[in-house]
Amino acid sequence: MRLFLSFLAGGLFGAGLFLSGMTDTSKVQGWLDVFGDWDPTLAFVLGGAIIPMFFAWRLTPGRAPLVGGHFPTPSSPELDHRLVIGSVMFGMGWGLVGLCPGPVIASITYNGWGGVLFLAAMLAGMLAAPKFGVQLDRLATKA
Repeated sequence: MRLFLSFLAGGLFGAGLFLSGMTDTSKVQGWLDVFGDWDPTLAFVLGGAIIPMFFAWRLTPGRAPLVGGHFPTPSSPELDHRLVIGSVMFGMGWGLVGLCPGPVIASITYNGWGGVLFLAAMLAGMLAAPKFGVQLDRLATKA
């Protein structure tokens, strides 16, 4: 049952990304181009994700998921070098290409070689991140 619900949730998420235009790189880049030909429609997509999650995080303490396990605890609100560097790298990739992890997987079947190349680069970055994180931690403790 847990696998089926995961499949269903992933399918709904992918369909939502597709229907909202989040897999269309030109639409995403239009949203990020605030000083040019700005397209504000993705603000509704972001609001449609953030607002329900705000309430979901408020309702989860003391509850358990229907399919077992436990809800993840919210991460620390502390701003550290890893969060800042990771956010900058994510933003650069999103702005340059118009894709992030969810939409690239949702668009892999029709986005051509550009999507496949982005997915390969993203996976390589994910594999390399722990090693670079250790190096960043060493540099941060020296500073």
